[in-house]
Amino acid sequence: MYAMLEKLAFAVIVLIAFVVTGPLGARADELFTRSKAGSFEDVKFDLTNAIIERGLVVDHTGFIGQMLERTGADVGSTKQLYRQAEYLVFCSAKLSRQMMEADPANIGFCPYVIFIYERVDKPGEIVVGFREPPQRGGSESQRALAAIATLLKDIVGDAVK
Repeated sequence: MYAMLEKLAFAVIVLIAFVVTGPLGARADELFTRSKAGSFEDVKFDLTNAIIERGLVVDHTGFIGQMLERTGADVGSTKQLYRQAEYLVFCSAKLSRQMMEADPANIGFCPYVIFIYERVDKPGEIVVGFREPPQRGGSESQRALAAIATLLKDIVGDAVK
């Protein structure tokens, strides 16, 4: 029971982070995306492997597409946007520590989130991406955030090879 509550609490924290820093405040140029023709399952498999091969662990998978399907009628919408849409949450202890030692406020950029989706109107085109960490704070903070952006870009790149 405790494990279920812990997972639910984690999911709520991630959802709050999306709401606080999410699309309302995001600009299109803050999203790094790449796409690949293929099946959602194959690209997600490659994405998960790209994370794991770096010694990282996927802590949580969020099912955005399922949530939108489930809640559409509740908000008066019948439009289906995605065939599938998910996000994967993970972290790097080393890079996160560097980022937060450089500026404790950088805690807001942890954990890392990579999204993957297939639109209804573009079947077979799988998009993978993330929100780019901003270059903020002093030079040490900027270097740490840039290292995280590089890690995320490399993971996305491996997923869409």
